[in-house]
Amino acid sequence: MAEVATSATSEQLLVVVDPVARRSDGESVRIAKDVLGAGAGMKLCLPDGPEEFARALARRGSRRPVVVGDDRTLIRAVALLHRHRELAGCALSVVPVGGALSLARSLGVPTGTVAAARAVLDGVERRMDLMVDDSDGVVLGALRIPPLRPAPAATGPEAAPDPGEVPGRPWLRTCQSLVRTLVPAGRPSRLTAAPEPGPSRLRVEVDGETLVDLDQPVEAVSVAPSAAGVASVEVRPVSVGAEASPLLARGRTVRVSGAHFRYRADTVVSGPVRTRTWVVREGAWGLTVPAVS
Repeated sequence: MAEVATSATSEQLLVVVDPVARRSDGESVRIAKDVLGAGAGMKLCLPDGPEEFARALARRGSRRPVVVGDDRTLIRAVALLHRHRELAGCALSVVPVGGALSLARSLGVPTGTVAAARAVLDGVERRMDLMVDDSDGVVLGALRIPPLRPAPAATGPEAAPDPGEVPGRPWLRTCQSLVRTLVPAGRPSRLTAAPEPGPSRLRVEVDGETLVDLDQPVEAVSVAPSAAGVASVEVRPVSVGAEASPLLARGRTVRVSGAHFRYRADTVVSGPVRTRTWVVREGAWGLTVPAVS
């Protein structure tokens, strides 16, 4: 991990550059470094991986941490500070660099490199709610339990064709047929297709009150912070005939249980789990955003 100290001024920054950002957009990283270095005392850290990234944040001392990278970099930094119970006394800053920047944008951070770097120098701290789950994971924006639907037909360039139908790979279908003939009757083949996807059967509880139970299949569940210290919950039941109205609730604690499910929290897909509980912590973390003129 490379570290470079610049001349000191009244404010000291620890600038940690995600290695993916360096590889994918070195020019934006250079611009961010130049703008930040011209406006404040800066210690630049260039970690080679997650462990060095974590060490750099842990050894920041009194410097204000600034991370340069995409949404995953921001999530990683908040998760590390939360794990060490250091979010309360730390204002985090981010200069978005990379492909996935929708979370940073939704939180009020400019996605232009120069504007974001200037916001680090001249912006204000905004305290934000954080959703924390029972495995100590964090959610900055929203989480969603996606609908379980059959894969779309292979009609577009992004569709995934059957491997046996891929041009130049007819041998794969031959091998599949051979394996089926060799597997004794009554014993499942490893090439057996996965069960057909279908609606989820989940129990969703908000502050101890059941919003939907296992007898009602659902297409999707979404949870996102809304008012201070409160999350908005939306459950979309499976519709039969006319479209079913979504079930809405608000509360501080959301518990989902039932069949194994995966969920997408910010940009990260987790699971499968049988139960997960999220609690909203009001004003748990601070992010530097542009000052309102």
